[in-house]
Amino acid sequence: MRAGAVLVFCPVSHRASEVSHLVRVAQAVGYIGPSTYQGFDHTAMAADIAAREPVLRQVFTLEAPGAASPYGGLTTDPSGYHYSPLGSIDAPPEPVLAQNAGQVAFFLLSGDTTTAPQLIPRTHNDYAYQAGAAAELVPLTENDVYLAALPAAFNFTFGCPGIVGTLSVGGAVVLVENPGPVECFPVIGRERVTITSLAPAVAQLWLDAPPTVQGDLSSLHLVQIGGAPLHRATAERIGPALGCRPQQVFGTAEGPLTLTLPADPEETVLTRQGRPLSPDDEIRVVDVDGKDVPDGEPGELLARGPYTVRGYYRAPDHNARSFTTDGYFRTGDLARRTPDGKLVVTGRLKDVPRRTDHEDPSGP
Repeated sequence: MRAGAVLVFCPVSHRASEVSHLVRVAQAVGYIGPSTYQGFDHTAMAADIAAREPVLRQVFTLEAPGAASPYGGLTTDPSGYHYSPLGSIDAPPEPVLAQNAGQVAFFLLSGDTTTAPQLIPRTHNDYAYQAGAAAELVPLTENDVYLAALPAAFNFTFGCPGIVGTLSVGGAVVLVENPGPVECFPVIGRERVTITSLAPAVAQLWLDAPPTVQGDLSSLHLVQIGGAPLHRATAERIGPALGCRPQQVFGTAEGPLTLTLPADPEETVLTRQGRPLSPDDEIRVVDVDGKDVPDGEPGELLARGPYTVRGYYRAPDHNARSFTTDGYFRTGDLARRTPDGKLVVTGRLKDVPRRTDHEDPSGP
């Protein structure tokens, strides 16, 4: 980012179909990834994509494929692209480029698994606000240590408040390769981790860890749970088993973020996803015709606000389906709002007819 590059955060689990789509839409000139990871050859994948997408000119990997030394410098592959081992990259320092904070800093990816991933443009301004406001709400201090148990490319891990929020207050971040208790429990004890973020399925693994998996969890004071609905029975086990209070979090990479607060009653923390992060967030719960439903009634969650995007990058057809004409993001999540303004998110909107703003309500 300091060099003026705009990044696309691509999970290492993505393969050629997703990565080539992202290269084509973003017109990405470079790819950075492992040479091989968990038996998959990412370098070969990048070479294949570069052969079909000439815009991809440079591939950076931990090791050069087939090189005698992993730090052999710049090499040209027969297919025409260049790869460089990361250890060989060096240059004299240059002044940081002056940039507009309203410009795109990086792209996150949409979580819709039914279509190719969409590019979500996040600006320096909107993401700094999101991570900073979430850090203040938690609250985080310079004494906190955040464990990035889930992949760093996830919005939840990166900025809710996550990695960015922790670093913004002077705290420390610890990265692990596997979110399971076997790897994480010893790290929590050794690094004196105070906060982490887990998906419900990973939280279940932690709660069901056998006695042989040991670690000093006494430093841990907050576990954020998000990414899917959390069953109450699981939420009730977190305090006794892990010795800390859970915080329910709902959010999407497109922006809208809700959290329970440290001062919330126990019932709220166990059963709700909290309030919107910003006082300027606008939240609606609507029926299939786009009309607001009363509090307590389920419907699709719509949101707009200071850190929620107004469209995907180079995806006009997808934008017509995913955003209203007045800028609300259709999350695709089913939710209801309680009388005191808190959200209960119950799942995804699946196979429910939904009319776009451009359709005639009198039509078929």
